[in-house]
Amino acid sequence: MTRSVAFVGTGPDPDNTVGGESFAMAYRHAAGYRTIEDCELEACADLVRENAEAFAEQHDIGEGSVYRDYEAMVADVEPDIVSVCTPVPTHASIVVNLVRSGVVDAVHCEKPMAHTWGDARHMAQQADRFDVQLTFNHQRRFSDPWRRAKELLADGEIGTLERVEMGGSNFFDHGTHYVDLCNFYAGESPVEWVIGQFDYRDEDVRYGVHNENHMLASWKYANGVDGFASTGVGRDVVGAAHRLVGTNGQIEVKPSDAPETPLRIRRAGDPSWERILTDDTNAIHENVRHVVDCLGSDTEPETGARNALSATEVIFAAYESARRRGRVDLPLEVEDHPLESLVDSGDVAPFDPTE
Repeated sequence: MTRSVAFVGTGPDPDNTVGGESFAMAYRHAAGYRTIEDCELEACADLVRENAEAFAEQHDIGEGSVYRDYEAMVADVEPDIVSVCTPVPTHASIVVNLVRSGVVDAVHCEKPMAHTWGDARHMAQQADRFDVQLTFNHQRRFSDPWRRAKELLADGEIGTLERVEMGGSNFFDHGTHYVDLCNFYAGESPVEWVIGQFDYRDEDVRYGVHNENHMLASWKYANGVDGFASTGVGRDVVGAAHRLVGTNGQIEVKPSDAPETPLRIRRAGDPSWERILTDDTNAIHENVRHVVDCLGSDTEPETGARNALSATEVIFAAYESARRRGRVDLPLEVEDHPLESLVDSGDVAPFDPTE
């Protein structure tokens, strides 16, 4: 069965991207779809028509299938799958319009899910109501070092998992991958509570949303596993993208002190770390293939809305904990993005600590 694919938000020239503003992720999604024989790239839309035209030219999309208005594109082309690669604050409205269009079977959206917790929940609820497969580009689940770490854990190489730690550049944009992976390692166990605190002295707006400079967060899974994060200037507190602490050893993914080693393990009693060989897979391509395969088999995707919501809830709950100055028990009962709200109200503002 051939599936038609369309894109909302093509972005600029992929060879001249600007981190935090536009990373031209539609080009990376498109490359993934092009590895699938039964997918055809049919149309694209971008508010900057020149961007859409450049994307169309590179991917053999006809001039008549280039749009500024994505809703007109969907009405005309009736695509089976739509990739959404726009700034984060626009995700919710675009995704909800797509799933309610009565046309598309699947929406594959860039991460983070949404600008606010209320929007994230609404997207997932609408996709479920209209029976549209909704997935997000948490592609690191398909990157070999992280995948292989999960296999080592499942094989009992470090005993029973007790704690999963993460260290990333921030807790919202970058952290959406890393919290999602913490959940992946913890067996998708529900999170019971979250406590966190952040520092925000230097303005950092990424893809339309404020990100903290340093977050410390801790949370508890229902299966007893602990989660811990230190981001930004404190990312080296963990010393790795992820550390899995078990009853009989530890696993580290992308350790800071060994950048040439994507994965290593140290079992109880080992005198030193053992490097684990991994493959250089294209995780975005693998995620796109997974999305299409799950649509064909009516299987819930690993990168589907259910798992994305679990990670997003931890992130917003950590910000809410800082706002509330206390532990937050889940489910989370706010609608906004607490950090954004604190900035908007003036309760939190970048500052020069030397003044």
